[in-house]
Amino acid sequence: MKRLLVLEDGTTFVGEAFGSEQEKIGEVVFTTGMTGYQEVLSNPANCGLMVVMTYPVIGSYGINRDDFESINPCLFGVIVKEFSQAPSNFRSDEDIDTFLTANNIPGISGIDTRKLTRHIRTKGAMRGILSRAGDTDKEALLDKLKSEPPIRNQVEMVSTAKPYVVPGRGKRVVLIDYGVKHGILRELTKRNCHVTVVPYNYSAESILRLQPDGILLSNGPGNPKDVEGAQSTIQAIMKKAPIFAVGLGHQLFALASGADTEKMLFGHHGGNQPVYDTETKRAYLTSQNHGYVVNKESVVHTDLEITQYALNDKTIEGLRHLQLPALSVQYYPEGAPGPDETTFLFDRFMELMQTSKAVKEEV
Repeated sequence: MKRLLVLEDGTTFVGEAFGSEQEKIGEVVFTTGMTGYQEVLSNPANCGLMVVMTYPVIGSYGINRDDFESINPCLFGVIVKEFSQAPSNFRSDEDIDTFLTANNIPGISGIDTRKLTRHIRTKGAMRGILSRAGDTDKEALLDKLKSEPPIRNQVEMVSTAKPYVVPGRGKRVVLIDYGVKHGILRELTKRNCHVTVVPYNYSAESILRLQPDGILLSNGPGNPKDVEGAQSTIQAIMKKAPIFAVGLGHQLFALASGADTEKMLFGHHGGNQPVYDTETKRAYLTSQNHGYVVNKESVVHTDLEITQYALNDKTIEGLRHLQLPALSVQYYPEGAPGPDETTFLFDRFMELMQTSKAVKEEV
């Protein structure tokens, strides 16, 4: 079955349909990873996105039970040059076509993904519509695309509805779920943390009643300025417990500290993004997935200090509060998928909690 991808500027691609037959509208971005497609498909931060896989063949090692980053995948489309219908790997449980069909995610294959990626790099990320060819013409699809308002409640769509606990005997961490990946929970449980995951709109009072040793602001999808109430909640809790913020949480932390955020032309998506750390004087390869960034000029008149920046475009990748025990990074420190060179940041968070506890005991 033929399928159309029509972008909002009228650019059209015709390919073969796979996955769900459902028609979808979403923002089209590209990711540069050669592997790790299962983590990309299940990353809550991709809610509302249609992801172009730049590696030419996707699905060769299938889908397994171990590499999911969420229970319910919520991206809006998958765009590939070719997908494998006969995966070969001892861990494989099903092929990517079966997986996408079961999760109502449409896919399109057989298009020139290099051309599409170059188009996005030049024109910027833009919305697109995936629809079965022959149902409607290009102009009708364009009209539908332009008349459909962009979704702005992605965090609400992916955040947990009720608090839950991942038990441990160590530090008590409250994790505010803006769309958390399982990889972050794995790193905390490795350190024996007792993690209480709470919804994105959980009140500051309720969070503090849990008496956390530290608070983690998770990754998530969308524009940080669309997350209603997040800034005021963070402002209320950041003086009460150490903060570690990741991805969208990093942007929300910056906003709550008086900085500003802005949309990027095409964002950072992939597991090979180089970042320089001003403290260790080292460069690290990182896994990233974001379309917004903290504005560098806006940090100047705040109590924030830039600790890391991207080597490719000099955008902010890490912040530290000068007055409070709080740090943040734009990328995924646990790597999933991608390099795990920056897992030491979880150890820094543990040190922040230990130091803060010692100070409180002295007082």
